[in-house]
Formats: sequence, structure tokens, C-alpha cells
Amino acid sequence: MSSSNETNHRIPNSRSDLTKQQNGFKITLKTLEDDLLTRLSAASGNFLGDTVLVENLETTKRTAADILEKVKESKVTEGKINEAREHYRPAAARASLLYFIMNDLNKIHPMYQFSLKAFSVVFQKAVVKAEPNDDLKQRVSNLIDNITSSVFQYTTRGLFECDKLTYIALLAFQILLMNKEINPAELDFLLRYPVQPAEISPVEFLSNHSWGGIKSLSSMDEFRNLDRDIEGSAKRWKKFVESESPEKEKFPQEWKNKTSLQRLCIMRALRPDRMTYAVRDFVEEKLGSKYVIGRSLDFAVSFEETGPTTPMFFILSPGVDPLKDVEKHGKKLGFTFDNKNFHSLSLGQGQEVMAEQVLDLAAKRGHWVILQNIHLVARWLCTLEKILEQQTEERHEDFRVFFSAEPSSTLEGHIIPQGILENSIKITNEPPTGMHANLHKALDNFNQDTLEMCSRENEFKSILFALCYFHAVVAERRKFGPQGWNRSYPFNTGDLTISINVLFNYLEANPKVPYDDLRYLFGEIMYGGHITDNWDRHLCGTYLEEFIKPEMMEGDLCLAPGFPMPGNMDYNGYHQYIDDTLPAESPYLYGLHPNAEIGFLTQTSEKLFRTILEMQPRDGEVTEGGGMTREEKVRTVLEEIIEKLPEEFNMAELLGKAEERTPYQVVALQECERMNLLTQEIRRSLNELSLGLKGELTMTYDMENLQNAIFLDMVPETWTKRAYPSMSGLTLWFTDLLARIRELEIWTTDFVLPCAVWLTGFFNPQSFLTAIMQAMARRNEWPLDSMSLQCDVTKKNREDLTSPPREGAYIHGLYMEGARWDTQTGLIVDARLKELTPIMPVIFIRAIPVDKRESRNMYQCPVYKTPQRGPTYVWTFNLKTKEKPSKWTLAGVALLLQI
Repeated sequence: MSSSNETNHRIPNSRSDLTKQQNGFKITLKTLEDDLLTRLSAASGNFLGDTVLVENLETTKRTAADILEKVKESKVTEGKINEAREHYRPAAARASLLYFIMNDLNKIHPMYQFSLKAFSVVFQKAVVKAEPNDDLKQRVSNLIDNITSSVFQYTTRGLFECDKLTYIALLAFQILLMNKEINPAELDFLLRYPVQPAEISPVEFLSNHSWGGIKSLSSMDEFRNLDRDIEGSAKRWKKFVESESPEKEKFPQEWKNKTSLQRLCIMRALRPDRMTYAVRDFVEEKLGSKYVIGRSLDFAVSFEETGPTTPMFFILSPGVDPLKDVEKHGKKLGFTFDNKNFHSLSLGQGQEVMAEQVLDLAAKRGHWVILQNIHLVARWLCTLEKILEQQTEERHEDFRVFFSAEPSSTLEGHIIPQGILENSIKITNEPPTGMHANLHKALDNFNQDTLEMCSRENEFKSILFALCYFHAVVAERRKFGPQGWNRSYPFNTGDLTISINVLFNYLEANPKVPYDDLRYLFGEIMYGGHITDNWDRHLCGTYLEEFIKPEMMEGDLCLAPGFPMPGNMDYNGYHQYIDDTLPAESPYLYGLHPNAEIGFLTQTSEKLFRTILEMQPRDGEVTEGGGMTREEKVRTVLEEIIEKLPEEFNMAELLGKAEERTPYQVVALQECERMNLLTQEIRRSLNELSLGLKGELTMTYDMENLQNAIFLDMVPETWTKRAYPSMSGLTLWFTDLLARIRELEIWTTDFVLPCAVWLTGFFNPQSFLTAIMQAMARRNEWPLDSMSLQCDVTKKNREDLTSPPREGAYIHGLYMEGARWDTQTGLIVDARLKELTPIMPVIFIRAIPVDKRESRNMYQCPVYKTPQRGPTYVWTFNLKTKEKPSKWTLAGVALLLQI
């Protein structure tokens, strides 16, 4: 067999020492590769030389000379066999890599469990189905392609939509790294996005954060002078940056000639909100369109892979019933309830014993069994796992088991045994996304008979349609993250159908439509029963106030811009109205500004790259760019932090200075104490890790976690427990920490209130706002519980102030999300497109009696520490508005201390 010129693609060092524990055996990437290579070679008929050798030995005279000659020949033949065998190594290496990527997915979600046994079956089938070819090089290429696509299909059908892009991107990057087709240093930049802090953007179309990324990128050889070119050709770059789909456009100047990965790196700095689309295009270019087209696999195809010992596991999503597919396919094959060979049990109601009996009977007779909601019987799951492992030889070949369970939202809440998940074919079924699909789906819960059941037809139909729109809005709004809802809630079709029943009863029992009562029942009980956050409850109530009111019967109500309430129609007419009238999908349909989608897409891309980075190999042999190992990188960052970290505050000295103990001084002292606790832990843990890296201390679990966090540019867990909420990576977090310490140092020099207080810099900003009220209460002898804060937004920046106010305080460093502050009019106005979080001017905060608080034309604006919102709530500031306050409530307008 002639030798191939194709280069053997070996596993990169970054995965050379990866291991997995399977059934008590330790498997390395290399040993798995060798095992798969043997199977490939055998399946492809490359050991024929062994047969020839045996035949020759049997038909030859057994003289010593002949035997010696045959030994020589056998060595030559063995060499040829090994040479031929090596041609299949690229296919074995690819398969081995695919398994380890697949097996790492449980780091994303505990439901993603796969066994080596199941993978081996997929591998063998892929080898058999690969198109034969006499040309060895083409044959290997066919094997690689078929193995990759088969494993891809097997894996993705059990992943949630939100994780599929993560998987295919990880797949593409690792394959390209293995083939040495991309630069590891460039991939490292893409995943980490190391931003140079404190950079000021010289061009108006890029934020400071984006410019910091460009400056960092420009320090790499392949991107030298990128920053100068953007400044020098600002018009061309602005046109590119502000295009609707920049990932489809050509880059300005010679930058259009850069590689696909290099263009991704630049795009990450310029338009982070388009990165999910850019990565999808990158995967399509490198692997092919079949890896990005979101087609659901036909149930019949998946069913072919099941068996008496291979169950099918449906991972449930709200509003989806995948078991209909099982019943439909069973009917084709003669398995039905009527034939008494199809059994379905919904667990959680004490039916575990019956389930065991049904499984035993079905296994012997070859029946189908559906066990629904197995997550509701946590204690019985280990028994179920044992039942499935036992009596495999006694099972009828037609016996099939189908499970369904809801996934846990947390790792701690995950209860499905690993054995059940690993040995099952996992399938996710998720509801369609978007307002159009959700509104149709909400209406699908009813029919023409429903519309005709109420004697007050007009009112009933109108409110029913408004409730369907409301249901679609609250369910789909969660995709916008914290700007949509502070917390995620399990709204379901039951909430809608029960609300319609309540509507019917109230309309039949009252001469007039009780709008207030209906809104209360829907907003506080039916849907509000899920809601735990006060601001989310307020949002829910605001939607109902806008959608369900007397104006809806007068034809003057629009549920969204360009989508008026429909008139009196029949059931099919409402569906047709949705198709004909509902505007294209956009944040406007939810009352949000288009920037909400940009923010959501930016956060999605950040999560994508963070997840891929965390799933990268963690060995010490990786050499990238400057040739630094993982350990060297950690040591460099560690030493830099220790060097820059200031000394602790001398609390005894500060207590001596602060003799008056005014409310402001008490706050300053408390902040210094908390800062000391944080810096002490930072210094202690880093010094301990430094000794561990030198070999002077045994590396502990906490030290390894600290090392991993530093390498991944994450704030270590032991630090966050003593720190303030933050969503920044370690580099920006530490820069911010130093700024906070400097502010405290300046303030505690003489304990004179700064001209403008950086509210962001506090561990506990509420304490400072409370101190403002306490100081005013002492001065004017007012009772503290009858006071509130008044918020007046000035036209000044921090630099314009030379002294603090006579009463109250100036604060700065706040940002507005969802809208912007117009300095000229002194009002909240619509945000500018792509200006996600404009900075606020200096705000004057003072305390006033509650009865003097202005409430007209005011929007009660929540203040949060971070864009995470929810648990980071600080205060409520009343801000002036000419628009109805409900507009800003629906838009999710809030003030943020950090971005």
C-alpha cells in the first residue's frame, strides 16, 4: 500500500494529558485515539497482510532458513501494516477529540452526560456509513467528515438552543487548533478580550471599552497600527461599525485581507453585539453549513438508535409536549394504548411501585413504557437506575423506555442519576421563540367554542386577546435578561387558561367590566403568584394597566406600536390578524428600546466566549504568543497585584481623626474596615499561592481554584465573598478596586466630604444615602422615618464642582440604562441608538420631609449596583419626565452604579 503525503494531524499539547474517568478506568486522549485507530484500521481491511503471512507460513517447508526468512518478511509486512494503519490516525484523532469535547459539556449543564459506550456505538455506525473510496486520502477524509457530523447530530439533539452555538464554536476552534490552522494567541485574545483600562476613545463611534480592546489588540504583531488606521480613516470605520450587519461587510483598508479569526478579534472590539452571528458565520465557513442550520432531527431517525437497553430521555421545556411524537410513531409500529402494549405513567403521585411492575412486564413482553416527570420522584431514581441495569439478557428486543424530566436550574438541584443520562438518547424540545410564535401559541390554547361561551362577547374576546398578548410578552421578555425581568419566572399556559376562566366568571357575574378587579387577580395572583421581586411585580401590573382598560373597547388601544387591538372576529380571524398585522420582531413589541436587544446580544456573546474559555484545557504545557506557560502567566498577574495593592488603612489612626462621629464619618470608617478585610484576604491568598507555585507549600483545593480564576481573568470566589457585587473580569475589577481605595484615602485624609461623592465606590451605597437623611434630621430635628431623599439632576460634571453643597451631597458615576437624561430639558428621553448606558450628570441628593416630595410627572427610577439588577438594588430616585411613567417602566429604565 502506497504511503500517503497527508500530514498526520496530532493532538495539540493543550489536550495531551486530558483524562476522563469511565467505569473506573482512566482514559487519556492519546489512549482513546490509539484504540479508535485500531478499530478504524480493522474496519477498513488493513490487516489482510496478517492473513497472507499465516498462509505463507503454513504452506512453506519448516526449515530453519525458511523460518528465518519468513521472520524477516513478517517484520517487513508488519512495518507496511503499521504504515498503512497510520494513514487513519487523523480520523482517530478527530474522533478522540470529539469525544472529549462532548464529555466536557456537563460543565455547561449537568443534564449533558454522555458515556464512552454510547459514543463508541455512534463512532462504529459512522465508520460503516462513511462513503468508501479507493483513494486512501479521500477515504480518510470521508471518515473524518462522517464521524464529525454523526457525533455532532448525536450531541446537539440533546442540547438546549442557548448552548448549541457554544458547542459548535468549541468544536470548530478545537478542530482548527488540532490542525494547526489558527494561531492560539489570537484565539486566546478572542476568548479573553483583555482590555487596556483607562483608555479614552478618540472617535465618537467607539466606546472607551471598545477602544481599550483595540489598543490591546494593536500590541500584537498581526494587528500593529490598527488603532492608528481607525483614527486616520474614522469615516470609513464609522460606516463599517454602524452598518446593520458588519459581519457580512468587508473590513476597511487592508484589514479586509486578514484571516477569519483575525477579523473575529477585531469585530469583538468593534461590535460585540454581533459576535454570535459572526461566530456562526465562522463555523459555517470552516466546517460547513450543516453545522449551523438549525433543523430538528426527525423523531423516527432518533428512534432507530434506541434499544432494549438504550432509553430515550426527553428534557422538558415549558409549553412543549414531546411525548406526542412517541405516541404517533408507536401507532405506526403497532404500539398503542388500545393494543395494551403501550403504557404511560405520570410519576410524582405515589406510582413508583406500579412503575416497577409495568417495567418488569414490558421488558418481558416487548412493550413500550413512558415514564413522565421522573424528576418528581428523586428518592426512587436510584432504584430506577438499578432496574435498567439488571436483567439485560431477559429483555424482549421490542422493549423500549421513554423518560421525561424538567432540568434543574442549579447544579445543586440536579437529581437525575448519571447512569440514566449517559445511557439514554437525550432530546430537547423547546418552544418557538419570538412574539409571533408565542402569540399564536397562546391563542392555540382556545378555540371557536371558547370565544362564543360568554354572553358578553365583545368584552370577552377583547380581553382574551389582550391577555394572550400579555402572556406572550411576559414569557418572551425574559430573553432580554435583567432589563427584561430582574429574576426569571416559570410563567406557563396554566396561568393563561385559569385567567380566562376567571374572566368568564367575572363578566357573567357583573353588569360592568370590573377592570380593577381583573387586573388585580391577573397581576397579583395568577401571574403575580410566581413573582418574587417588587419591581417585577410593578412591571407586571403596568403591562396590565396598559393592555386591559376601558379604551380597549373604543378602538383606541395599541398593544404595541403598529399593532392596534383587533375588532370582533372569529377564532381563525384572530390568527390571520396576527399574521397580517403584527410588526416584525423587535424590542418595541415589549415596550423596550432597540438598545435592549443590543445589550442582550452583547451579554450573550460575553457568556459564549467566557464559557468556551472556561472549557479550554488546563495543563501547564500551553505556550501561546510570548511562550508563557499557564503557571508563568498566573505568577506574573499574582506579582503585579501584590506589588500594586496598597497597605491597609490604619484604623486606630483614622478613629483618632474622626472625633465627631458624624453620619458621614461613620460611613467612611465602615468602608475602610470592609476594605481592609478584602485586601487582607487578597494579600493572604496570593502569598499562599506564591509559596505553592514555588513548591514551598502543598497546593490545596482553594489554591488551585485561585490559580484557575487568575488564569481565566475571573475574580476568585474567596475575594467576591468579601467584596462588592461586580460583573467585571479580574483585570478591570482590580483597576476598579484601586480607584475605590484612592477615593477612601482622599476622603479620610481630613474626613471633609468630597465635592462630589463617587457613589459607585462604596461597599454599601445605601449607608451613604441614609447618612444624608441622618445629617439633615440632626440639623433640623426632623424624625428620620418621615423623611425621604430628593434627587435633582444638575447640568454639571464632576470637574465643574469646587466644593460640596451646604446640605446633602453631590454624587457622580451613575449610568442610565433603557433611556437617557437630556441635560437641556432636565427630563428623561428616549435613548440614542447604540448608546446603551449614557453617563448621568452630577446629581444633587438632599433629604426633605415626605409630605413635600413631588410626585407629579415623576418616574420612580430604581438604582442598582450592577447590570445584574435584582439583588443589587440600592434606592429609588424620582426623575422628571413629560412622558407617562409607565413608558419607562416597560422600557426597564434604571440607574446603574457600574456597567
